[in-house]
Parts: sequence; C-alpha cells; structure tokens
Amino acid sequence: MTLRDQIQQVIDDEPVAIFMKGTPEMPACGNSMRALQALWSAGAPITAVDILPDPQIRQELSALSDWPTIPQVFVKGELIGGADITEELFASGELEAKLAVALGAERDRVVKTVTVTA
Repeated sequence: MTLRDQIQQVIDDEPVAIFMKGTPEMPACGNSMRALQALWSAGAPITAVDILPDPQIRQELSALSDWPTIPQVFVKGELIGGADITEELFASGELEAKLAVALGAERDRVVKTVTVTA
C-alpha cells in the first residue's frame, strides 16, 4: 500500500483524523495543540497522524487535500481545515453540531495515534 493510500485510508476510515506535528501526548507545534484542544473540548474521538517522521507524509497529504498547512482536521472524510478554522467552529458551536450530525451524540472520546510509512 502506498503512502498516499495509507493517508487516504486514515481520512476515509477514521471518524475524526488530525494530521499534526507531534502526537496528542507530545504536540510539537502550537497550532497542532490548538486544533487538538478544540477537538477535545467538542468531545471528538481523535485519530492523530504525526507528519514529522517523514517529509513525504506532508507532501502526499497536501496533494490529497489541496491544503498547504498543518494541522489538517478531517471529520468523516471531509477536510474542515486547520487550527484557526477548527477553533472558530468550536467557538461558534458548529464543531459540536458537525460532530453530532456526522457521528451521533453518543460517541467514544478515544484518542489514538496511527503511523503511516513510505
């Protein structure tokens, strides 16, 4: 399976995916942390992918999403944006509403990290 296929599989299969610098346990950038905090506060189940181990991850992700910056947050396969947009959606209540529609009101608040490799 190619790196692009692995990235696409995470986007397609995970309810909420964040491609970030670092991991939820050790974020390596303030924007990644801000996006995580908004997701946590909204009660999202989070699947994280650390883009730092391999520069190809970021290249393939940006080619797939047509979004240049990190983090990138996906809900049910749909790119919702980066840190600023995720925070704005949370502040307005739209993030929780989007999660409720996409995932239902009762959802597990799990946090996991998955690895993709070239």
